[in-house]
Amino acid sequence: QVQLVESGGGLVQPGDSLRLSCVVSGLTFSSYDMVWDRQAQGKERELVAIITKAGSAILYADSVKGRFTISRDNTKNTLYLQMNSLKSEDTAVYYCRTRWGNNQGQGTQVTVSS
Repeated sequence: QVQLVESGGGLVQPGDSLRLSCVVSGLTFSSYDMVWDRQAQGKERELVAIITKAGSAILYADSVKGRFTISRDNTKNTLYLQMNSLKSEDTAVYYCRTRWGNNQGQGTQVTVSS
């Protein structure tokens, strides 16, 4: 059974940082490119970042470039998203998924508000 479990979300103030984690089980994590998406209430889902199976970040949304960093630890089957200088517009549910196939987590809520 494939499972992707996100954690690390929460309520923070503008300018704060958060690190999201996604622990993956039930598949060979090191064989998959991975993705962070997000969906704000009432808005379409947005791709945030992609990382290759070897650990090279290959894409960031323009809205997060220079503030977010995607990374992974294949020894821990874990995907990360370091989010710095958070803004109110980063408020969304963040999902991790495999780049190909239909494997996705349940999401973690990030709320940026003063």
